[in-house]
Amino acid sequence: MPIALVVHGGAWDIPDDEVAPHRAGCRRACDAGWHVLQAGGSALDAVEAAVRVMEDDPIFDAGTGSVLNVDGIVECDAAIMDGASLRSGAVAAVQRVRDPIALARRVLASQVVLLVGAGAERFADAAGHPRCAHTDLIVPREVVRWHDVRARLAHQPRQAFERPLGEVAGRGIVAGPMGTVGAVALDAAGHLAAATSTGGTGNKPAGRVGDSPIVGSGLYADDETAACSTTGWGESIVRVVLAKTATDLVGRGMAPAAAAGAAIEILARRGGGLGGCILLDRGGRVGYAFNTPRMAHAYRCGDGPVVDGI
Repeated sequence: MPIALVVHGGAWDIPDDEVAPHRAGCRRACDAGWHVLQAGGSALDAVEAAVRVMEDDPIFDAGTGSVLNVDGIVECDAAIMDGASLRSGAVAAVQRVRDPIALARRVLASQVVLLVGAGAERFADAAGHPRCAHTDLIVPREVVRWHDVRARLAHQPRQAFERPLGEVAGRGIVAGPMGTVGAVALDAAGHLAAATSTGGTGNKPAGRVGDSPIVGSGLYADDETAACSTTGWGESIVRVVLAKTATDLVGRGMAPAAAAGAAIEILARRGGGLGGCILLDRGGRVGYAFNTPRMAHAYRCGDGPVVDGI
């Protein structure tokens, strides 16, 4: 069985001066996941390794470098799913957690599927998962963006100011990062896995949860069809259950490239949304699509080299 791995670093209007670091970060993440697969590791281990690289890279909106919520702090969501068992683990609205995907992996090994907020943080402490200070996750770039967004929204009606940035962007008021990171993998045993992690949308209300930790929306993996990770405006992605929609299209006989494109068309037409997805089927075929100006991504299949793009 050929091994394969695909990663993404967010779908949005990535600025020109951030293109190179986004591509480089995706390549590093792909390399990390590939080393796991090449050594005979599982798809689950590979997607966790790939996503952790991007969570620790301040260029991405996940872990360190995440956007700030309305209170000026970082709240993260993450999820991971095993295509063999259909088991998943997720955390949402967690604070002071440097590698939320690793915490989601701990949840996967527990008796629950999704933990949120203070409950997830209590679980992290009980499990011995490392915590950090709020400021450890904040980078100067996002502080500047946060102040800029709040200044622009101050001229909008109060109800617009209180909406998540993604929703405001969808209405054409203001644009900003809709970055999420993710990975899908196929291991030598023929098993698929998916992982997704995000800091969400800038200036979001405290406690807002998007698509990323929701199985079927932000990710899905099934050994019988495909694995998918999504990125973009979370509220619209949830409406069309984007990841499950994409993998179901593969299950109906579509090639991953065609299925990814069809899923993003559904996102735009039925969900009114912007975003992207990466897709990998049980034969190791890759697909990806996006309707934003750019989506950072990288992949590697079989004996081929790493391919990256944006």
